Amino acid sequence: MSISYATFDAAKTAARLFDDVAAFSADTAGVSRPAFSPTETQTLQYLENYARGQGLCVNYDAGKNAVFSLPEDADANKFILVGSHVDSVPNGGNYDGLAGVVAGLLCLARAKNEGIGFAKPVKVIALRAEESAWFGPCYIASKALLGQLADSELSAVHQGDGRNLGAHMSEIGINMNRVRQHKPLMDPDNIERYIELHIEQGPLLIEKNLPAAVVSGIRGNIRYKKIRCVGEAGHSGAVPRAYRKDPVLAMADLLTRLDESWLAILQKGEDLVLTSGMVSTDPAKHALTRIPDQVDFSLDFRSQSADALEAMRDLLRDEIRSVERERGVKFELDPELYTAPALCDEKMVDALSNSMAKVNLKPFSMPSGGGHDAAVFANAGIPSAMVFVRNRNGSHNPDEVMEIPDLIAGTNIIFEYLIEAAL
Repeated sequence: MSISYATFDAAKTAARLFDDVAAFSADTAGVSRPAFSPTETQTLQYLENYARGQGLCVNYDAGKNAVFSLPEDADANKFILVGSHVDSVPNGGNYDGLAGVVAGLLCLARAKNEGIGFAKPVKVIALRAEESAWFGPCYIASKALLGQLADSELSAVHQGDGRNLGAHMSEIGINMNRVRQHKPLMDPDNIERYIELHIEQGPLLIEKNLPAAVVSGIRGNIRYKKIRCVGEAGHSGAVPRAYRKDPVLAMADLLTRLDESWLAILQKGEDLVLTSGMVSTDPAKHALTRIPDQVDFSLDFRSQSADALEAMRDLLRDEIRSVERERGVKFELDPELYTAPALCDEKMVDALSNSMAKVNLKPFSMPSGGGHDAAVFANAGIPSAMVFVRNRNGSHNPDEVMEIPDLIAGTNIIFEYLIEAAL
């Protein structure tokens, strides 16, 4: 059933869209919209119904992402692409990703309802599969769209059912021959620019009491979904320290060394964050009185500097060799997942900052700590930019708090930019 409003009210529309999607994707806490899942598909279909009710055109690209436009722009070969993703992390927040798609739809619906034409054709894309939580690789849909999804990423397995990414993509109807041949599913030459609105995932806009900001650049990352440290099992009371090959203490030793290097890098004025978000011993064997024989953990380095990421890669290898010698253990690393840092297009950043001033907002720019689909477009040579919207309590958790007026402020920045398309 289509959704329509006699008089377009952006705030009311946004609240309704968020509430409805949250209702059918609710989990035990927050929302869960797994990549390439029926819930993700249902989200796209719901947004399709809304768009059609507003008189907008809807198509699905070769990656099964939903693409929306004004009727007069549906067949445009050159266009500005506005969008974000609709999937979420498990038990995540409702606004991460979805806010950017809603913002794009609001721009189209406002233009349609008010009879306003954009300076250049505009299409809004609702991307699938941005989050790494389900398979390990991130930005899956945007990489596939631009022919950049690696063979190693296609073989990554789902955290729940153990089936690989390629099988999940094929199941929803994606032509995997093109994906495996690294051929773009959308012609990059057709995309003049890419713009993405996203909630801020840190506290800066809250601290500065600003509703929105223009993003200057996006951190790249090096990730290992699983690193296994293999040691030797033993009785907790019977094995002296000198004879232990304890993988948990070896892991702790490695992470402590990396943490100390992290601090030294920050003191030099360089950009870096380091996280080990998953740590586990084997629940079938672990016990209070047992020295484990192995421990698994993840590792995630992020920086705006490719040199800093390269340095951390080398440091990790050196420290692993050192800990292995000293503690008699062995580290086994899953294939590395790498995304290059990306700078937003300077002309677009300037133009979006000007748009902020035109909608009576104080211009402000900032870097992005989290990764986004915009990084894939930027690194493919497509001029790209982002707008952040204020959000409390971080992201990737059920407690995201984005206020609708702040979303409207961010949407107005993009709308003003699209009217001017000033480059």
